Parts: sequence; C-alpha cells; structure tokens
Amino acid sequence: MRPLLLAAATALALVFAVPARAELTPVKRVEPTYPPEAVRSGTVGFVELEFTVDATGKVASVSVVNARPARTFEGAAVKALKQWQFAPGGESRGKVRLDFKL
Repeated sequence: MRPLLLAAATALALVFAVPARAELTPVKRVEPTYPPEAVRSGTVGFVELEFTVDATGKVASVSVVNARPARTFEGAAVKALKQWQFAPGGESRGKVRLDFKL
C-alpha cells in the first residue's frame, strides 16, 4: 500500500470513545491504527469494548463485546485500548465504543 494513502486514511479516521463512567477519563489515549485492508476496501465500522483498569491506572484487561464488521477492527481497537492510561485510584471497569470512519 502506498504510504501516502495509509497516512491519509489514518489521519482521516475518526475514532470516538465514551467511557461508561465519568471518572474513567483517560489521561493518555492512543488512537487505533486503521487496518490497511479496511482502507483499501473502504470499510467502516465500530468496536465496542469492556475493560478493567487496575489501581495504577493501567488497562488490565480488554474484551470485545460487539464489532461490525466482525474480524476487521478488533485487533487495532484492543491494541490501542491496552495503551490507554487512567488516573491512579481504585480498580474500575468501563465500556467504550470506537468508531472507524474514513
């Protein structure tokens, strides 16, 4: 894939997230990379994830709740969410939906 097309698709990808609880606002957020095959085919979709945050503010576990289309964006969404960080405190659970749009 041409690097320019991939860079443009990554820049144009709109990713929205709404944590399930107001106190679970990320202090560090990593945006997912748009999968190259989805860019080539013009595929858009979303992934809904549940996650737990440990006492240090790191994402401890992530599970996919729903994704459309299936097996397209899940890997990128999980990889990005695992890099998010939250304010230290007690352990928490949250939900987020990441929308992938070109």
